[in-house]
Amino acid sequence: MSETNQASPWWSPARYADRRPFLLARSAITKALRAWFEEQGFVEVETSVLQVSPGNETHLHAPRTELIRADGSRASRYLRTSPEFACKKLLAAGEPKIYEFARVFRDRERGDLHLPEFTMLEWYRANAPYDSIMADTIVVIAHAAQATGIGTFSFRGRTADPFAEPELLTVAGAFERFAGIDLLATIRDGEGDRAALAAAASGRVRVSDDDTWSDIFSKVLVEHVEPHLGQGRLTVLFEYPTPEAALARTKADDPRVAERFEVYACGVELANGFGELTDAAEQRHRFTAAMDEKARRYGERYPLDEDFLAAVGQMPEASGVALGFDRLVMLASGAPRVDQVVWTPPAGEA
Repeated sequence: MSETNQASPWWSPARYADRRPFLLARSAITKALRAWFEEQGFVEVETSVLQVSPGNETHLHAPRTELIRADGSRASRYLRTSPEFACKKLLAAGEPKIYEFARVFRDRERGDLHLPEFTMLEWYRANAPYDSIMADTIVVIAHAAQATGIGTFSFRGRTADPFAEPELLTVAGAFERFAGIDLLATIRDGEGDRAALAAAASGRVRVSDDDTWSDIFSKVLVEHVEPHLGQGRLTVLFEYPTPEAALARTKADDPRVAERFEVYACGVELANGFGELTDAAEQRHRFTAAMDEKARRYGERYPLDEDFLAAVGQMPEASGVALGFDRLVMLASGAPRVDQVVWTPPAGEA
């Protein structure tokens, strides 16, 4: 792209022409995936963007707004970081198989793989084990590649064949293979032993005095594990440690790990899936602990969505996954950055 094009607005014809092939690929992928979900008997849903809580994870940040009611009173609301809360309420209402191309929002995120406003493709199956959603995810990625005719994903010098049999790797196995760390030995009674992990990670990552178990885990994952994932073929990283369970249920035969998986291609995380937690008391406990940590780190906390917690206790056994649709389009179209595959960049981001 020339310096003139870089200085011009995104909608200038010359600059837009550079992006248009990627955008047409996006349309083709969207059409192909909608057809696949329809064939599988899923119902497409559209859930609300404004939420009482945007999500209750420590490092998740959301734009906040304020509604003015008819009587002049004001109510705080957040732009959602995921449609998950609303979708699970629909599962509790009785919908068995749903999907959504959802516009979501994240503060403190920008880069070749991040935008403050982006599209999350989420889908859920009631009364289905999480390996069924895992299998769905591999099929969806292959359908995206097929829609554009691309044979190999590539990003920053790494490649992955989206049609090849994926690599299945537990998180504990990945930590042992790439960092020489016995991760499960640092988990006791479902909680992370910070001292044990700090000792095991010594010399591999820089550990600060105020790092939690999760902080050290994330550093090892990012620096030593993720660069090796999705090389040559997709990698399904599964059985996340219980301290990183988020909204996933604990594995029945091993309380040290949860029914959570992520899918990688070319070192890029594409999807994050769960065997969904249906224990409302446990979900409340996790959210409260996460908000306590958010308050300690960032001086803020998000409210708990009591309506969501009530729905968690009523929803059936289910599995679901959130897939970064823009990232998938980027890889399936050959675009160099995620901002090349969105029709209109977020305001002020062009």
